[in-house]
Amino acid sequence: MVGSTSATVGSVDLLLRGRRRELRERVFEGLLLATLLVAMLILVALLFSIVRRGWPVFAERGMDFLTSPQSSLPQRAGVVQGLIGSLILMVFVAVLAFPLGIGAAIYLEEYARDTRLTRLIVTNIRNLAGVPAIVYGILGLVIFVDFLRRVTGPGGGKPGVSYISGGLTLAVLVMPIVIVTTMEALRAVPLSIREAAYGVGATRWEVVRNHVLPYAAPGVLTGTILSLARAFGETAPLLLVGAITGFLATGSGTFLETLRGPYTTLPTIVFDWSRQFGQEFQQLTSAAIMVLLGTILVVNSVAIVLRNRFERRW
Repeated sequence: MVGSTSATVGSVDLLLRGRRRELRERVFEGLLLATLLVAMLILVALLFSIVRRGWPVFAERGMDFLTSPQSSLPQRAGVVQGLIGSLILMVFVAVLAFPLGIGAAIYLEEYARDTRLTRLIVTNIRNLAGVPAIVYGILGLVIFVDFLRRVTGPGGGKPGVSYISGGLTLAVLVMPIVIVTTMEALRAVPLSIREAAYGVGATRWEVVRNHVLPYAAPGVLTGTILSLARAFGETAPLLLVGAITGFLATGSGTFLETLRGPYTTLPTIVFDWSRQFGQEFQQLTSAAIMVLLGTILVVNSVAIVLRNRFERRW
């Protein structure tokens, strides 16, 4: 009798605890849903405000806004120079930061020994990934603009101010992020995959090339996409390394001469127009932000399509 009573009490107590846990889980799930809805509402409100102020520019000028150069007159000002400049800088980031960052991550994660020096290097890379962008702008100003001005080009009003110095600065800025995200993707590969490959006689290079990298490819490519989006929207480091915020006169030189000449980008154009007075420039600022967001969306979409294609191939 006593045993059955204690068993009944235990089952009731377990049932009550289960209900309490279920209630806590529902409350926690509701809080998470509320935070998601708040974030989405803020995002929708910002986008609505930008589109409401910027759409009249497209309604009035259409494609002329996208194909016109910068101008002090709001009715003639356009974003074609900034759009081309941003895309050129992204080529620098893709060519320099991605191969070097992914290669460094593969070495640190798959080849380097677990020594004190290796751990120190990884810790410093993780710290660099969180350094404010303005610090990289100072680095680019000192090294790429001043110290390497004979290499980076004559620039506009100041030697060293060119696409090359801006692209190198952005590449250095996102490289730690690429390294960290790639290392995390490689670390997520199950150890059993490596052990199985070694068990059939594969070399380390064969294991990395044929097993580890294909498995980690989605995470690696996702990290590169996020890094590219961040580099596309950076403003502060480019202002420090000499991006033009006013009128930019373009010449008819060769491609190399263009790379060693003055430049501007979409974020710097947004920064310049946001400081101007008048309703016209406020509308231009919102329209330029719409172009910036749309370009980032297109670039990310292309990168995602390439990532999915590589996933199917591997």
